[in-house]
This record gives sequence, structure tokens and C-alpha cells, in this order.
Amino acid sequence: MSNLAPEESNSTSNMRFYVLGLGPIGCLLAHNLRSVLPRTHPVTLIQKTAKQAWTPQNAAAKITIENQGIRQSTDGFDVEVFDKHSGAGGGVRFNPKLSKEQSAGFTPSHEDLRTAPIETLFITTKAHSTAPALSHLAPRLTSRSTIVLLQNGMGLYEDLVERIFRNPESRPHFILASNTHGAWLKSAFHVVHAGIGDITFGIVPDSRKRDFEAAMADESKPVYERSLSLDDITRPDDPSFDQYRSLRHTVAVLQSLDALGCKWSPIADVQLAMRRKLVVNAIVNPLTAVLGCRNGGLFKDDSSQNMMRSVCEEAATAFRAQIEADTQSWLDSLPPSVDKSQVPVGRVPKELGAGALEREVLRVTHVTRGNMSSMLSDVRKNNPTEIDFLNGYLVRLGEQYNIPMPVNRALVQLVKMRCSIPIDQTF
Repeated sequence: MSNLAPEESNSTSNMRFYVLGLGPIGCLLAHNLRSVLPRTHPVTLIQKTAKQAWTPQNAAAKITIENQGIRQSTDGFDVEVFDKHSGAGGGVRFNPKLSKEQSAGFTPSHEDLRTAPIETLFITTKAHSTAPALSHLAPRLTSRSTIVLLQNGMGLYEDLVERIFRNPESRPHFILASNTHGAWLKSAFHVVHAGIGDITFGIVPDSRKRDFEAAMADESKPVYERSLSLDDITRPDDPSFDQYRSLRHTVAVLQSLDALGCKWSPIADVQLAMRRKLVVNAIVNPLTAVLGCRNGGLFKDDSSQNMMRSVCEEAATAFRAQIEADTQSWLDSLPPSVDKSQVPVGRVPKELGAGALEREVLRVTHVTRGNMSSMLSDVRKNNPTEIDFLNGYLVRLGEQYNIPMPVNRALVQLVKMRCSIPIDQTF
């Protein structure tokens, strides 16, 4: 049954939602999308190859979510495979009637290809896999498309803008999201939802200068009564409605995902949550990957505590420099008539202080003490890690503002050294 408001459900009729990245979070998201959306809105799962797509679960188009031993399944998904024969970002609808061997060797006809523009794309792949995937899909992504980034690390949006979406006039709308749910794959398309969290998301500022957060500056209401409004994105009587239609409907759909605790917040609040999560991951992931331990094995000795403290201090210093520079840049853009002396240039959220970051790292580590970090899992499977979007991002931030980052730089090198040595090497 749909949780969407009737006006949104009607106006999103036949809108197709794509999910790229079918790990635990991607499957969890797809399951909840399919649960709340009417069947008139297709939910399409993207697979890289037909070989990857061919599983009994795909053939049944079903995802199972398990929480505390209780299983819930959703079906009715559409599966699309990247097409190696198309140069237009095309995909091929997966045909479950073909055998695994037939699927691997299938050459699609022109009628089999999908090249229509993608309206909404949710991305939950590893950060380092995102740009190559979007390079393939780019011909189907327009300025009217909406891309939701739901990944670990920071700097990915900036990387995509630099590498793929350089022209702001043709750039899709972007939504950045920070996730605190814990989940792991029991088998293909069978997810154990081990830790209930939430998802905070915000809209990247519009290149056309539309203010998606105008309602937060409504002085006719007390601050505590103000909330973000879909009508600030667009409304049906807006001459530019088609330009912002997918963005409005994507935000509405995200807000309807009650089971995931999705909350639309000002982008500054989302960036705060992302920075805090970044620091946690920049400590827990590389240390567990190098040491080969679960999260709970950390911080029982002075050395690992000192390492944590150093990363937090480096990150806090870099964040302060970044926020001060951004504030100064904003001040410089204001007209001379504005009294700039009343703006607190150096105000940095207390949550980004070194001490607050240390407490957050210890809190998350305690809550997830029995977990294996994603980076340790990647190292054991000989998969690429996200280190360049965790500590690597902090190192680049330090370089930008001339902040020394020796411990973060060392962790990047240690993880890359660990990845270069076969995990089963014995002496």
C-alpha cells in the first residue's frame, strides 16, 4: 500500500525509479521503494552484466529483508542490464526465461534496448565504482533527472561534477544522503537488517538559483515551526515544473519511506551528518582493515586511542578551515549594503570539534562492536576499498587549506599496502 500523498501518487504516474548498487543498502532501499510505491511506478534494479543478473532471486524478481528473525519479501521488480553493445547508455531488460548460458551470450535487438532518459536514479554502489557506472548512463541523464547519492565517504559529488557533469546547465539534480542503518547480505537479494538507523538527505543547491529551502527563512513563523516544503522545489502551476518534476517527486518518495526513517533536512545539516560519519569511517574502517579485527577490537589500548585522537584533531582542523573559507566566500558575494560585521565568520558546529568527534567514534564503535567493517570485508575479498573517499578526502582537504594530515596520509598508505599483499599469504 502506498504511503505517498494522493497528489504525489497521481502526478508521479508511470515514473520509473532506478537503483544502482545491489548490496545490502541498495536492496534495503529497493525493498522499501517497492513497498510504498504503487505498481504503476516501476522500480528497476540495474545489473552490470547478464551473468551477474542471472540468479534465482532475479528470475523471481524478489528481495527478502530479515530483521530479528522476521522475513519480509517484495517482488515485482524490473531488472535492467548494462548493454555493452550500446553507446547511448542503453540497458537491456533482463529476461528471466533465458537460461544462465543464454543470458550471458544474448545479443539484444534494437527493440530490446532501453535508451529513454532516466528520471530518478538511486546510487548505493561503492564510491569508487560510481563514476564508471555513471559514465555509461550519462547519455540518459539530463538536467531534469535526479540522482540520489547514498554512500560512505565524501568528495564523490565533487568528483562526479569534475569528471562527468561539468556543465551546470545540463547537470542533473543531486540529493546527498547520510545513512546509519546497518545491514549485510545473507545471500543474493537476502538482506539482514541488523541495525535500525535513519537516512538524512538534502538537495544540492540549484545551479539555476532556485531556493529549495526558502520555507526555512519564513519570518512569519517561529523558527521551531518552519519546515522544508515540496512547493519550494516546484508546483504544478510552475512554468518550470517539468524541469523540477523528478526532484519534487523523488523527495516526496524518500519522505514516504517511514521504515527507513528518511528525513529531508537543509543541506548544511546533511553535510554536518556526513562529516561526522566520515570521521567515524576514516578511523574504524582503515584500522580494522589493517589489523584484521572487528570494530569492538579497537580502542582497548593507548596506541589505537592515540591514533583515533590524531585523526579527529586533523579532521576538526580541516573542517574549521573549510567552513571559515566557505563563510568568507559567501560574505564576499553579498552586496555592500549588507552589514557583514553581524555575521559570525568563525562559528563551527560544536559537533565537529575534536572532542565531540572522538565521542562519536567511541559511541558508534561500541554500538557496532560485533560488526566487521566494510573495508575489512573488501580487503578479505580482494576488492577495491573506499579509502580514497575517506582518509583520502581528508588528505585532499588538508592540502587545499594547507593543513598537515600526517596520520590520515599514513592510514591511506597502510590500507593500500595491505591491499597489495594477498590476504592468504603465509610464511
